[in-house]
Amino acid sequence: MSSEDEGRVLYVQTHGSDDPGRSATPFFLAASAAAMGCEVGIYFTMYGPTLLRRDVIDKIGPKGDRGQPLRYFIEQATDLGVKLYVCQPSLDLNDLVIDDLIDGVEMIGGAAFNDLAMEADAVVAF
Repeated sequence: MSSEDEGRVLYVQTHGSDDPGRSATPFFLAASAAAMGCEVGIYFTMYGPTLLRRDVIDKIGPKGDRGQPLRYFIEQATDLGVKLYVCQPSLDLNDLVIDDLIDGVEMIGGAAFNDLAMEADAVVAF
C-alpha cells in the first residue's frame, strides 16, 4: 500500500524550547504514523521553530538518564520520512533565520500550509 492509501497526517507544533514538556510528542507521533505508512509532516509555527535550533536539540530532554534528548525523536521521525516545515513569520518572531535550524527543514508560507492542511486526512495541533 502506498502512503496515499494509508493517509496523510499534519502535526502543528506551536510550543517551543521554553516548554520542553511539549517537545518530543509531535515527533514521536509523527514517527509512529510514518511507520504505519502515512505521509507525515510537522509544521512549526509561533514558538515551535525554536525546537529546531541546532544549539537546542541536544539540550532538551528528560532530567537524568530517564530518556532520550529531543535529537533522538527528531532523527527517528525524519529517518522515517517525516517532513519538517517552518513558518517564515515565526522565524522572525523568534529572531531566527533558516540557517539557525537543523538541516532538512523547509520554509513555507501560509498558502502552502493551508494546502497541506486541506490535503491532510488529519491535522493535530500541539
